[in-house]
Amino acid sequence: MSSFNLSKGERFSLSKSAPGLSIARIGMGWNPNEEPNGPDFDLDVSAFAINSNYKIPSDTYFVFYGQVRMGNCIEDETEKGFSRPITADKSILGAIDDPDGRRSDGNDDEDMIFDLSKVNSDIEQIIICASICKYPHDNKKDKRTLAQNFGMVDDCYIRIINEQTGEEIVRYDLAKQFINEDAVEFGRLFRVGNTWEFEAMGRAHDGGLQTLVDMYT
Repeated sequence: MSSFNLSKGERFSLSKSAPGLSIARIGMGWNPNEEPNGPDFDLDVSAFAINSNYKIPSDTYFVFYGQVRMGNCIEDETEKGFSRPITADKSILGAIDDPDGRRSDGNDDEDMIFDLSKVNSDIEQIIICASICKYPHDNKKDKRTLAQNFGMVDDCYIRIINEQTGEEIVRYDLAKQFINEDAVEFGRLFRVGNTWEFEAMGRAHDGGLQTLVDMYT
């Protein structure tokens, strides 16, 4: 099966294109324009599993690296010693935090795993995001990161892979050149009756991860 390429705002039925799909891997990538001797870029992936009120029902449905520190996590099955955040219903395994980009090695920079058959019935959509980690939350405590934004990042994309077959089902390359924003909603999974669809969003915000937290919690 060939992969479908979406444009911003387009929707795609996972159930029609991949009947029986249960476990999907969401891969995301980017290419920061780092300057010699400049500050490191650290982009973090997060997800907000929200209900009909557009809010997460409990804290674990805000899927981000900080959940690992709080113990809401599970060891990755293949990369022993690395942990992924996990939701209360065990449907979403968040990304392994990779501040220096060493794990990507030419593949997706970060990924998440979704078991759509386990998603809590109260969850109506899952917003998948990326944000730039800045001072004072960055590893090196470098104040120069405060000036970083998605205008300095090229080749952003999100793709959905059938975890069982390894086939890419759908992909969205974020063609829009952002300017000053430092957080982007890449896409969302949402219910349509008993099925799941994906929408390419590409919606950017100022204020980093905190802006997204304020929207959905």
